Amino acid sequence: MKNHAKNSKKTWYRFGFGNIKILAGISLLALSLTVSLVTSAPKYATASDHDDGEVDTKGRNLNLTDLYVFREQDQNPAARQDDLILVMNTNPRSLARQQYYFSTNALYEFKISRVANRDATPTGKEDVTLRFQFDEPNSRGEQQFKLTLVTDGRQRSDTGRTTPLSTDPNNSTINNLSLGDTKVKVFAGLREDPFFFDVEQFFRVRAGALGIGPAVGFRPANQAIDFAKGYNVNSIVVRIPRAALAGNTNATTFDVWETISVKDHRSGKFQQFERLARPGINEGLVVTNDFLNAFNSIPPTADLSSAAKPVVAEARKTLKALGNNDERAKALLGAFLPDVMRIDTTVASGYANALNTKGAPVAGRKLTDDVIDITLGVLTNGAVTTDNVSYEGAAGNPSQGHQPLVQQFPYLALPN
Repeated sequence: MKNHAKNSKKTWYRFGFGNIKILAGISLLALSLTVSLVTSAPKYATASDHDDGEVDTKGRNLNLTDLYVFREQDQNPAARQDDLILVMNTNPRSLARQQYYFSTNALYEFKISRVANRDATPTGKEDVTLRFQFDEPNSRGEQQFKLTLVTDGRQRSDTGRTTPLSTDPNNSTINNLSLGDTKVKVFAGLREDPFFFDVEQFFRVRAGALGIGPAVGFRPANQAIDFAKGYNVNSIVVRIPRAALAGNTNATTFDVWETISVKDHRSGKFQQFERLARPGINEGLVVTNDFLNAFNSIPPTADLSSAAKPVVAEARKTLKALGNNDERAKALLGAFLPDVMRIDTTVASGYANALNTKGAPVAGRKLTDDVIDITLGVLTNGAVTTDNVSYEGAAGNPSQGHQPLVQQFPYLALPN
């Protein structure tokens, strides 16, 4: 994982920190943390969408944490060529050995646009949707779910079931579903949260950099603390052939985002409640809670519309507070909005493994990609290259380190 991060950083550094391209499409996680010192609502700017847009009715099973999209062969060389893996993680900070369920009043959806090439402007068009709906758990703790594939106006569905904690984790339920001519594999249930970052120490580093605290660096690897260690998430993992996303086209590049929509009991209609693509975008620049909820409720097609002007204005204000002039802030907004995660399936998957002409990542995101180290190196022009937290952890430090990924589908580590 660290070798991957180093290779990714080399890709970023060749642009030079003074070039707008270097910041255009990066994970804005570090920005999200810095923002909280120059705004009045720091509690809403948290890491990688593990909490954002707080409302009274929003339970954790309606909270997205991370999106991962990658070619399966890049995770497992023995896998079949041209299959893609989509991972939606929800329900952050799920405690070890405690059962959590997917909401029965929500739609959990992967949404995909076909893209002409890696440099094309995102359209936010929903060419393909993978829609999950969950039933109440049975006496064994299993939830039956319905998966509907929507492509070009056509719908095909099949059903599967989740894996409860009472099941031997080595015998997880892997659902082989038929959606018309499309065969997909699905896992749904608790897995260990793969995200990793020393958030607490970043607060101190940030304060020193802004002159409101002593100047400090990150803790050494034998003392650094991973805030996600030991927690689980509710995961939906899908293996799908690239051809199913391409449809009748020759598309090899796709824009992906994920949403959660909740049913309004009065109207009977579903309303989008959550949305996530690249790590740290929405909660990174949008700080006011109402604006954050507004951003979560709109599709990518509306990111630059008049309806989103207040949200975009706050994002621009945040960028200027971080030291960008008007021209640069405008360029950055144009680069990472609309917010989608792009994957060019003709190149090896990995966050920042490949960039387009705007400097935006176009190779998806794998489970152990060190998005924090990559971002720190970019934002500081190489002055800070790591928070000294890794997926594997450091010898002798019980405060970091995740369980090994499993070698076969669904790949995420077993639940704590």
